[in-house]
Amino acid sequence: MKIAVEGCMHGALDKVYDTIKYIENTRNIKIDLLLCYGDFQAVRNGKDMDSLNVAPKYREMKSFWIYYSGQEVAPVPTIFIGGNNEASNYLWELYYVGWAAPNIYFLGYAVVVKFGNIRINGLSGIYNARNYCLGHHERPPYNDNTIRSVYHVREYNVHKLMHLEKLIDIFLSHDWPLSITDYGNWQQLVCCKKTFRRSSKELLEANLLLSCSKNSDHCIGFSSLALQIHRSC
Repeated sequence: MKIAVEGCMHGALDKVYDTIKYIENTRNIKIDLLLCYGDFQAVRNGKDMDSLNVAPKYREMKSFWIYYSGQEVAPVPTIFIGGNNEASNYLWELYYVGWAAPNIYFLGYAVVVKFGNIRINGLSGIYNARNYCLGHHERPPYNDNTIRSVYHVREYNVHKLMHLEKLIDIFLSHDWPLSITDYGNWQQLVCCKKTFRRSSKELLEANLLLSCSKNSDHCIGFSSLALQIHRSC
C-alpha cells in the first residue's frame, strides 16, 4: 500500500490532487490513500468562514466546496484530522468521525479507523493548557475566545486513546512531536515565528525547574539552551 502524506492543506485540494496525479504518472505508481494531519479547511460556503480562525483578509473559499457539492470527487481516498485553522462549525458536526465529502473522511476528534489492514489513529486540534481539562462548551456563532478554544485538545479525548488495547500503525497529530526541533534549525524557527520563541522559552523554563530538582548537570544544560533562545534574535 502506498500512502501520501500532506501537511497543512489549507483548502487547496486541487493542487494536492494534481500533485498526486503527477507523481503517479511520472513514477508509474498508484497512491492508495492520502493522509492530511490538520489545517484541512473544509469550508463549504461563505458562512463557514465565520468559524475559521484566520484573519479576514486571508479567508478564501479555496476548492473544498467543489468536492462537498459533488461537482468533483476526490481521486484518492482522503483521511484528515483537524488543526487550528478549520471550519470548526462543520468539523463539530462530525465529532465522532464521518464523511466530510465523497471519498474524504474526517477522523473525528479522537478516533481509530481501519483502512485495509492499516489501523490509523488521530487526535484533532492543538494543545493548550488553559482548556485541556475543560469540556467543550463552544457553540456557533463563535466569539474571539471560543473560535480558538474549540480546536484545543481535551484531556478526556487523550484518555480515550490511552485505553486502546490493540496497537496502531499510524498516528496523526497537528502538534509537533516533543523535541522535534532538536533535529532541525530551531534558531531559524525562533527568529521567523515569535510565538514559537515564546512557547519554547516557557517549555524550557518548566523543564529547567524539573531538571534542577533532579540533576544539577541537566539544570546547566537547560539553562544554556534557554539563554541561547533568549539571545537568538
